[in-house]
Amino acid sequence: MTRHDEKVRLQHMLDHAQEAVAMIKGKKRSDLLQQRMLELALTRLIEIVGEAAAKVSQEAQEKYTLIPWREVV
Repeated sequence: MTRHDEKVRLQHMLDHAQEAVAMIKGKKRSDLLQQRMLELALTRLIEIVGEAAAKVSQEAQEKYTLIPWREVV
């Protein structure tokens, strides 16, 4: 894996996490339960973050220790 690939994975994690946060801004849990499209969209964004995190090298994980890698994956 190249450094470029690693950077792309980390950027995907950040972009999709930010998108999920923006999507739920001002929402309540009841909104999630009542809006199937919102639930599916958030689920997919979280899946993308987890899939990208699972492919991040051990070296990068050790570099970014503030990220709870196991929980993210």
